[in-house]
Amino acid sequence: MKTNLLLLADAYKYSHHKLYYPGTTKIYSYLESRGGLFDNTMFYGLQYYLKEYLQGPAFTKENIDEAEELMRGVFGRGDVFKRSNFDYILQKYNGHLPVKIKAVPEGSAIPVHNVLMTIENTDPECYWLTNFLETLLMQVWYPSTVATLSYEMRRIVEKYFEQTCDKDAAGSINFVLNDFGFRGVSSVESAGLGGSAHLVNFMGSDTVYASHFAKRYYSAQQVYGMSVPATEHSIMTLLGKAGEKEVFDHVLKAYPEGILSCVSDSYNIFHAVEQLWGDTFKDEILNRKGTLVIRPDSGDPVKTLLKVFDILFEKFGFTVNSKGYRMLPAQIRVIQGDGIDHESIPMIYESLKSKGIAAANLVLGMGGALLQKVNRDTQKFALKCSYAEVNGKPVQVQKAPVEMNAEGELVASFKTSKAGKLKLVQEDGVYKTVSEEASSLPDQLETVFENGVITKDYTFEEIRERAELSRANALKKNHVLQ
Repeated sequence: MKTNLLLLADAYKYSHHKLYYPGTTKIYSYLESRGGLFDNTMFYGLQYYLKEYLQGPAFTKENIDEAEELMRGVFGRGDVFKRSNFDYILQKYNGHLPVKIKAVPEGSAIPVHNVLMTIENTDPECYWLTNFLETLLMQVWYPSTVATLSYEMRRIVEKYFEQTCDKDAAGSINFVLNDFGFRGVSSVESAGLGGSAHLVNFMGSDTVYASHFAKRYYSAQQVYGMSVPATEHSIMTLLGKAGEKEVFDHVLKAYPEGILSCVSDSYNIFHAVEQLWGDTFKDEILNRKGTLVIRPDSGDPVKTLLKVFDILFEKFGFTVNSKGYRMLPAQIRVIQGDGIDHESIPMIYESLKSKGIAAANLVLGMGGALLQKVNRDTQKFALKCSYAEVNGKPVQVQKAPVEMNAEGELVASFKTSKAGKLKLVQEDGVYKTVSEEASSLPDQLETVFENGVITKDYTFEEIRERAELSRANALKKNHVLQ
């Protein structure tokens, strides 16, 4: 059963039909990332909200009945929820929402402080509707932030692959950062939104629902979240410490071909790597038609990995690539899934580089830090009104607060908003937000929704291609700056 859209707003929004100044007929608002952890924000996920909640008849008479009853209880009075507002849309538009939404194409990485989306009412009677939808539409911050985080991690990985690996290793970058986050998110919806956002940049994932999500809402033509057979501690500790060798033998024989990932820190990761994988099972590993991926899962990531690699190079040998960095035999690799986040990843790769170890020896797993350890302020998302029409006159709407800094001085706040109807343009390859009348350059925002109809339906392939182009342009710009 479809969720009742009329219940998906902050409670105070239901009072705004009376609070807007008399004569208001137009409210135009915009979404932006006002800064944050990263300099660019990758826009992703709006299409899900449009398809799941807004398109077609967005609500029914039964939904209005339900909302009217509930809101009477919420406010303890009957004059806040105005049923006739929703009856009007139901009767005149058959429940199709009279709003227009424009947005940057999904998969685009846009510098912060730029407009990402605009929304405005198309019926003067529904001026209250624009920002009534803010609560729901603002949630696009989540998939956009995960996509941004994944995008930035991809750029770090690409940097170290370029510095320490031969070109033929580039194809494996798609599988370097793996999504281990399903169990750590707050809902199945989060797993779909966040998991698919990661798949915009990588293809390694244990979040199966993310691949289904990409197919359902973005018409993905293939499965993008791919994984491999892998053990967990319940398997590795089943026979106790004395039976660890027997378990290692069993898991190798269970999957004698292809990639097999094996968590190996149940008792002593260094003993397991040196005595078991590097001695007892060395020949079997080197004769496998595939790759054994050894997984440490505790301890300081940098120090643990460096010691693990020292042991592996001693036991299995190595080659030196064209850039002078050591590579393990193709039959053996390492995956680090503990303590992985946006801060530890560059530290790990820099430490490997400093020891002459090529980045391609390692893959990563990222769980809660990828899908859950983010919030709306990670990229400082905000949706604000910038234009209105009141009593037939256009109004440039803007907030410009002052705030007190640590020294007790009044300064302009970063929360100062933009004014007017906005467009996003590219000038000499640089994105800029300007007023509609200020530039003749084409608007990069596309109309994606109008009067209940989705007017632009992005495929997952298009989004991934756009993300790849964004990364390529960023890399090119970095080379120019260097």
